[in-house]
Amino acid sequence: MEEKGGNQKKEEKSQDEVKQTKRKRKYVFPYGNYKSYYGYRIGRDLEEDPRLKVLKKEWFEGKDCLDIGCNSGILTIQIAKKFLCQSILGIDIDSDRIEDAYWHLRKFAKMENTGKMNGKASKLKISEDSNGQGNDIAMPSDGETKKDLFEIVSFRQENFVRSSRTPEESYDTILCLSVTKWIHLNWGDDGLITLFSRIWRLLKPGGILVLEPQPWKSYENNRLVSETATLNYKNIKFRPNTFQDLLLDKIGFRTVEDLTPGLSGSKTGFNRPMLVFQK
Repeated sequence: MEEKGGNQKKEEKSQDEVKQTKRKRKYVFPYGNYKSYYGYRIGRDLEEDPRLKVLKKEWFEGKDCLDIGCNSGILTIQIAKKFLCQSILGIDIDSDRIEDAYWHLRKFAKMENTGKMNGKASKLKISEDSNGQGNDIAMPSDGETKKDLFEIVSFRQENFVRSSRTPEESYDTILCLSVTKWIHLNWGDDGLITLFSRIWRLLKPGGILVLEPQPWKSYENNRLVSETATLNYKNIKFRPNTFQDLLLDKIGFRTVEDLTPGLSGSKTGFNRPMLVFQK
């Protein structure tokens, strides 16, 4: 009995050690490349990202678009589906997140194709019921005229600020959502200016930048994520409340529109401004 009790205590001690080790193992995401970011941000009880409600269809329909810092690609794909982009490219610094994005793209495409097949079968049945024969009337599905998701959406691993790629493409709309803080903490004010300048060059005349900057408090919360971040945090001069003037007066954007009042549904801590700048 004593031996059995001793073994039980050893087993319980071993389980406690495993739990403590798991608690100590804290994953660090110095670029904001969180796994399952969207569930963490908006919760799983919402059907779509609340930011979609304030975006305008004319910024995306039939347009070539770029999503900087796309993470696992869910919002990128939702924008493509809801607003009917001509094309949209999502880029992220983390190759693992790009793999996640392509996994989500395959999942969304499969769901869409299943919906098309079900819709086509339903219309064919109506055709049969209406004329008594199944082959006399062809009933095209609405989805047949639409491009496949894989023709619209693509993803690429890239460090946007440090990329040596010669930009051959240009875009009608560029999204930069909750990215500026991570660029700022990793590459300082120079990195931020590079970000804004490169966006400007990639945009077509009249093009749109949708910007969601994190507030300064968020910088404070993440300043210890790495030694680089700590050092840059101390030396940052262009705080988020200066971005609007920087983009209008220094970079050259002509107008700005504040979308923030229409936002709702994000979890506490994610009530961030959304601004739209036009080139």
